[in-house]
Amino acid sequence: MVVGVSRVEILLVEDDITLGMGIEYTLKSEGYNVSLAGSKKQALEKIEVKEFDLYIIDITLPDGNGFDICEKIREQNNSPIIFLTAEDDEVNVVKAFDLGADDYISKPFRVKEFISRIKAIFRRSGKEIRETIKTGNLEIDYLSNRVMKKGELINLTPAEYKLLVLLVENKKQVLTRNVIIEKLWDIEGSFIDDNTLSVYVKRLRHKIEDDPKKSRYIKTVRGVGYIWNEEVL
Repeated sequence: MVVGVSRVEILLVEDDITLGMGIEYTLKSEGYNVSLAGSKKQALEKIEVKEFDLYIIDITLPDGNGFDICEKIREQNNSPIIFLTAEDDEVNVVKAFDLGADDYISKPFRVKEFISRIKAIFRRSGKEIRETIKTGNLEIDYLSNRVMKKGELINLTPAEYKLLVLLVENKKQVLTRNVIIEKLWDIEGSFIDDNTLSVYVKRLRHKIEDDPKKSRYIKTVRGVGYIWNEEVL
């Protein structure tokens, strides 16, 4: 399975707010999507409604422990699990692996090693993390959030970039205007409505299309929404 970095979903379970936000920032800087849970209860609620590509779990939590979360995950899927904790005694390490953990990292940890071990886990699990994708004469670089057209950089706003990635990653599928608006909601600190979406689409077309009046990439499905009409490599 090959996915773009921006589509990799990580659940981080960490009750230390400062540390959790720091790890979240580090992971997002690498292009991953991160959901942060500060307790066992919050983690289990998120697990019930969504399957993540990777789980990073602390052992000691205010309302329980990470082992319970690990057991619940393994009842549902085989996505990789990393324990990231100060509890580095042999008993906890052995228990973590017995429950199905893929790695065990002790705090404090080195950031570069941490990221390297995450990438290694994805490689072992058969999920190759794709850093760039090509579609038509466009190339999207997930790590730098940049888009090139025929080798030249296109200057996109955060909302335009997110709109482009959303359409590309759902190629050949019609996305309703409501779905797109929900995904773009408040990306630039302002309200996103139907009229605003139309403006974003128009601006994006002018930047990526050779002829915006004869759109090659973004097709309008009248009364419904939009569809990305180009193959993605």
